[in-house]
Amino acid sequence: MAALKTPAEIDQMRAAGRFVAGVLTSLRDLDAHAHRMIDQAGARSVYLGYHPSFGAMPYPGVLCTSVNDAALHGLPSDRVLADGDVLSIDFAAEVDGWVADSALTFQLGTPDPDAQRLIALTDEALAAGIAQARPGNRMGDISAAIGEIGRAAGFGINADFGGHGVGRTMHEEPHVPNVGRRGTGLKLRPGLVIAIEPWFMAGGDGYTVDPDGWTIRTADGSLAAHAEHTVAITADGPVVLTARD
Repeated sequence: MAALKTPAEIDQMRAAGRFVAGVLTSLRDLDAHAHRMIDQAGARSVYLGYHPSFGAMPYPGVLCTSVNDAALHGLPSDRVLADGDVLSIDFAAEVDGWVADSALTFQLGTPDPDAQRLIALTDEALAAGIAQARPGNRMGDISAAIGEIGRAAGFGINADFGGHGVGRTMHEEPHVPNVGRRGTGLKLRPGLVIAIEPWFMAGGDGYTVDPDGWTIRTADGSLAAHAEHTVAITADGPVVLTARD
């Protein structure tokens, strides 16, 4: 069952949201830098040591760093990034007992029009999903808003992994799919806090998982992009707790 937060608890979650947003604003590819920022803030990584059933090992870093055809959960490594690489950074942390989760994708160096379009439309889909996160709407309205943009662009979408509830832990109920039908699913109520996270693939819908049990790649080797914000549904509409402003 989805846990609703009171207005006071949502206010308390703002500290986690601001911290996560700050790391993603200043960070590019240094997991160690993010770790230092966590320590300096008195926060706690919710990635480091995380070991769900699908992982072949506990997660070894504080960031997910996914490059090019890696869509989600890419492990920090010694890989040297090259001109034109598409990098997705996913980061979550706990501050004062509350968790926030966010991700962004950008291209290093020389821009490629196809990659830039993929990234821009993934961001657009996130904004469209957030706009639907209002009391009285249903989860399917968020999912449909995301999926409609991806499908219209010809991108691959897979609903096995998507958004989720956020609160005292990183993954709470409910699941937030990236495809759906308007007017269906859980009715949205004030106090629900969710991570909305579209991830699109430039090719088909299929994906593979590396032997590490973590890194999810596009099945056809095409580029992927991922965007995410932690969003509180309030009586006045959606509040983006991880806004990077």
